[in-house]
Amino acid sequence: MQKKKEPSFEEGLDQLEKVVKKLEDGDLPLEKSLELFEQGVRLSDSCQKQLREAEHKVEILLNKNGKIETEPLHLDDSE
Repeated sequence: MQKKKEPSFEEGLDQLEKVVKKLEDGDLPLEKSLELFEQGVRLSDSCQKQLREAEHKVEILLNKNGKIETEPLHLDDSE
């Protein structure tokens, strides 16, 4: 049996937001709520793992003089 492919970060985050919305609506039976909660935990773990991996790659790219120097990520285009 083939293992399910992990969704991209963006796909996982989108799916997680949908799960949270359904749970917040509160119209689901307990069993379905538990299934969605479990799915949400898996999606959250996957997104966190991908963020850690991306952070690690950024740190490697910023490697200077044999030391990893972390720098804040600037998302503002004015810089």
